[in-house]
Amino acid sequence: MDRKDAPAYPVGLRLAGRRVVVIGGGQVAQRRLPALVSAGADIVLVSPTATPSVEAMADTGELRWERRAYRDGDLEGAWYALIASTDTEANAAASAEAESRRVWCVRSDDADAATAWTPATGRTDGVTVAVLTGRDPRRSAAVRDAVVEGLRDGTLVAPRHRARTAGVALVGGGPGDPDLITVRGRRLLAEADVVIADRLGPRDLLDELPPHVEVIDAAKIPYGRAMAQEAINAALIEHAKAGRAVVRLKGGDPYVFGRGMEEAEALAAAGIAVTVVPGISSSISVPGAAGIPVTHRGVAHEFTVVSGHVAPDDPRSLVDWPALARLRGTLVLLMAVERIGPIAAALVAGGRPERTPVAVVQEGTTAAQRRVDATLATVAETVTAEGVRPPAVIVIGDVVTVGGEHVGTDRG
Repeated sequence: MDRKDAPAYPVGLRLAGRRVVVIGGGQVAQRRLPALVSAGADIVLVSPTATPSVEAMADTGELRWERRAYRDGDLEGAWYALIASTDTEANAAASAEAESRRVWCVRSDDADAATAWTPATGRTDGVTVAVLTGRDPRRSAAVRDAVVEGLRDGTLVAPRHRARTAGVALVGGGPGDPDLITVRGRRLLAEADVVIADRLGPRDLLDELPPHVEVIDAAKIPYGRAMAQEAINAALIEHAKAGRAVVRLKGGDPYVFGRGMEEAEALAAAGIAVTVVPGISSSISVPGAAGIPVTHRGVAHEFTVVSGHVAPDDPRSLVDWPALARLRGTLVLLMAVERIGPIAAALVAGGRPERTPVAVVQEGTTAAQRRVDATLATVAETVTAEGVRPPAVIVIGDVVTVGGEHVGTDRG
């Protein structure tokens, strides 16, 4: 068999602390260097110039940059070489040096002259997927993407054969659209034995779970008056101590008005391992889906997210409403539909103009999304007249009028 026709022998190089020489600081190096940095390699870059991204790696100490052209001897002591300069003569000389020194060498300009090929690589949950299809890098990338995506979203099932550590994952499910959960959150759902879900979590994701997964509606856990959170904590602890992998699926982000820290503290006190998976908060994503940027150059340089679950005159309120009224930026209210009347009145009393634009976005990012516009003066009667119901996000400020009615996010 001709040497060029022989298949490559796949192997994983452990380069931590070992010298790797990269010749050339252009786009190829920019793509390949992050993986070498992640591998812990001792990287030396030899190149007269470099892209801004590569230069930034040198500035932060992730690699050493010798700002010159290649010269014989640069590969001394190297374990691996990446040759990716635009100087074909230098590439050939460096390749010859690698051959003489028995250094595995990748060449971006001539794969046949290389002694190693770079596979299309992806990583997820401790698994590295590396694909080689000879001289068809696009097919390699396509196969890699299909495998990695399947592992991430649970459509490609690869059971763990070593014992799993029981515990609880507090997963932010995002604002409602099932496609807006994080990759890690979707994977943990696919691996769960028990899912305890909030009413505002992305319900469509529950339909994808295997039949053996026990799904518990948090709203239906038996509890006495004012004991809902304690009952949920107890259920999380009970299932985790029984050796099950538990996912607490929440809407938005677990730590944005989601009581995630209360649950994490209860689990930690019970000696149960907790994983927190951040989610996309509805405070930003829902306005965006309705065509509203929470900040915009020349309009708003800050935005404030406020819980409206208690009215401004309620003694339990921790919000300084007069201070909020004096702010010039965007206010985003969550859980405020039922109390928007007194909230709007408090803002106006504190100095916000009555004409300030307001948008109320109900069931944002879902197929049922709708937007109702008003002002601080009219929002209470508008919400009542339009029959707006929770869940809804209320945006107050001039950003409401920035995008126009035709700007939004495709929810298809």
